[in-house]
Amino acid sequence: MTLFHLLLVAVIQGITEFLPVSSSGHLILLPNLTGMADQGQAIDVAVHVGTLLAVILYFWRDVAAALVGLGRLVRGRADTPGAKLALLLIIATVPVVLAGLVLKLTGLDDALRSVAVIGWTMLIFGIVLYWADQRGAETRSTGDWTLRHGIIMGLWQAVALIPGTSRSGITITGGRLLGYAREDAARLSMLMSIPTIIASGTLLGLEVAQTGNPDMWRAAGIGAAFAFVAALLALTLMMRLLRSVSFTPYVIYRVILGLILLAVAYT
Repeated sequence: MTLFHLLLVAVIQGITEFLPVSSSGHLILLPNLTGMADQGQAIDVAVHVGTLLAVILYFWRDVAAALVGLGRLVRGRADTPGAKLALLLIIATVPVVLAGLVLKLTGLDDALRSVAVIGWTMLIFGIVLYWADQRGAETRSTGDWTLRHGIIMGLWQAVALIPGTSRSGITITGGRLLGYAREDAARLSMLMSIPTIIASGTLLGLEVAQTGNPDMWRAAGIGAAFAFVAALLALTLMMRLLRSVSFTPYVIYRVILGLILLAVAYT
């Protein structure tokens, strides 16, 4: 794997992980449309670790509160905002973990990795995001997150296992339909990514842990570092823009890319 290929994968993952445009879809398209070799699971794990560190750093206050709350939760007490946040993040992660295991065991995860599938999901869920963003009220904030809302957004998150859907996009869609303001829907979506990335990264990491070599680990470290920087910049920009801009620019990008991919797939 060349340094250029490694940096390209890291930057694509970093930029698209938290924008509602699907990082997995873009990474699948990279070898399909350019002829480059698939980067492999070790690099996938590495760039996901990079994006994980970025979201933890950006939302470090929420993460710290949830970690402290997790200690209280273990003792059977969910009586603080941090403990409540930790509990809801765990609950919201359960659907995607169960759905991911089903796809992995049945082999359907590989069957869904096609240009046509990504084209349709880019297009359809882009339109759904636009509809939810325009229709949704802005009456709720992160402090209003409830058990019911955590389950609903968790179910939406499970849909993101279909490549091209976008984990952040679909959970933001769910949040907007529940009445959360744009910035708060995005904030909940980003916090939900932390246990999800940890779960998926652990699963992939166990598969590659015994097959590593020094060159692979070096490449993984470089990929993680560049993905971290790209993700932090993209996350910072998006959260600032949401104070004055809707999700429409991302929807336009999704629709255009989806139409192009469908044209490629069917011609």
